[in-house]
Amino acid sequence: MLFERQRRLLQLLEAVGGATSEMDFQKLLFLYCQEPAVADSAPYDFIPCESGAISFTADADRRKLIEKGLLADEHGWQITDRARDVIGGAADAHITAFALRHRHLRGDPLEADTYRRFPYSAIRSRSAERVLGDDASALERIAAIRPEASGPALFTIGYEGHSLESYLVLLIQRGVTLLCDVRRNPLSRKYGFSKSTLARCSESAGIHYEHLPELGIASSQRRGLETQADYDALFEEYERAALPAQGDALEKLRNWVATGQRLALTCYERLPQQCHRHCVAEALQARVGAALSAQHL
Repeated sequence: MLFERQRRLLQLLEAVGGATSEMDFQKLLFLYCQEPAVADSAPYDFIPCESGAISFTADADRRKLIEKGLLADEHGWQITDRARDVIGGAADAHITAFALRHRHLRGDPLEADTYRRFPYSAIRSRSAERVLGDDASALERIAAIRPEASGPALFTIGYEGHSLESYLVLLIQRGVTLLCDVRRNPLSRKYGFSKSTLARCSESAGIHYEHLPELGIASSQRRGLETQADYDALFEEYERAALPAQGDALEKLRNWVATGQRLALTCYERLPQQCHRHCVAEALQARVGAALSAQHL
């Protein structure tokens, strides 16, 4: 069984020739997802990395499709005959038209076209100057939107409702340098948010990852929360009984901010008032002083 996004990925790969290099297909997939007819329901989100726009989710799907025998277990992207049988006939008209428009774009010309059309994808690229050559206006557009935030800051963010990429983009845009996971058990059924994957992908995005499980709340204490009053009662107990015993962990947070880190505290819930991370942020603010205020992303 395929997810719809995986089916569209295979259809796009077949439409562009059935085999490409790893970086070329990521860029073609990125451009496809920016198409006006696709963008509102794009199957993948992307983040700017050293090699341009990357979807970690698409890369994870690639590994799953290799396991299913739908992609060849080789470098790059290569569709198999079994995959052609699974996806059936021709792709939809939009994929076909996209593939025709991009059939000759590969390598540096593809990368340069991507950066000219979507400068944000190049803000962390190591090759932008090389592939864009003397295109000063394109390089200026990239420089103009590159985040320049500096100095200590405190943010909180929940991953509920986010893809891994849209979550990381928010952190990149705020210039976050250190992501601190305050979950007791950093496991998630949603791709990208279990500890090992989140740490690896955060580091790839230029954001250091730390985990302080002692600041978390046991999952057993979170069962049966239905109203804001239920959450408020839980957090009142957390602030009274649990948080004061975590002086060492709070001191780590204070030291990170004191050394200039732009720190983001993360957990699951989208709303900060339904997550204990806002209690941790307030405790940290009390240690640092009025100069530090938390921004909830």
